[in-house]
Amino acid sequence: MDLKEALGDELYSQVTEKLKGNDKIKLANLADGGYVGKEKFDTSEATVADLKKQLESRDKDIAALKKSAGSNEDLTKQLGNLQTKYKTDTEALQTKINQNALNAALDFGITKAKGKNTKAVKALLDPSKLSLKDDGTVDGLDAALDALKKSDSYLFEQVETKPEGTGFHSGTPNPDAPEAKQVADAFAAARGNF
Repeated sequence: MDLKEALGDELYSQVTEKLKGNDKIKLANLADGGYVGKEKFDTSEATVADLKKQLESRDKDIAALKKSAGSNEDLTKQLGNLQTKYKTDTEALQTKINQNALNAALDFGITKAKGKNTKAVKALLDPSKLSLKDDGTVDGLDAALDALKKSDSYLFEQVETKPEGTGFHSGTPNPDAPEAKQVADAFAAARGNF
C-alpha cells in the first residue's frame, strides 16, 4: 500500500501541496527498498570515492598516453604497463571493498550481541576464522562472540537474571516455602508461650 492509498486522494493532495518547495522533508516509500542502512551506505560511499579516484587516475594516464603517441612499440609498452597497473589497482580496490563490507558486518554483529566497544571486541577476534557470507552476515562470528562472552565477559552488556528459589528473595521470605512455614510455626508457638 502506498501513501496515496493510505491517506486518500484529498488528504494526499493536501500533504503534497504543503511539502512543495520544502527541501528538508521528502516523501519516500520504504517498502520498495528506497531506504538503505547506515552501514551499507557508508560502505557504498567509500566504494564510490575510491572508484572516482581510480577513474581520475585513468583519465590522466590516457591523456598522457595520447600526448606521447610516438612509435607503435612505445605505445604497446605503455599500454602493457597501464594494463598491469589497472589490474593491480582493481584488485586492491576489490580487497578494500570486501574489507569495508566485512568491517560493517562485524560492527553490526558485535552491536547486536550487545558488545560495549566494537573496536576492542574486533581486536580479540581471529580474522582467519571469519568470512563474509553473501547475505551480509559473518560466518563464524556467533561462535567467536560466544567464546569471548565466556572469556572476556566485561566487553559485553550483562543481562541480569533473578535467581529462582523457594527460600528467600531480596530478604523477604516466601510464605509458601516449606522452610518459611516451619519458621513461622515455630515463631507462633514461641509467641504463645509468653
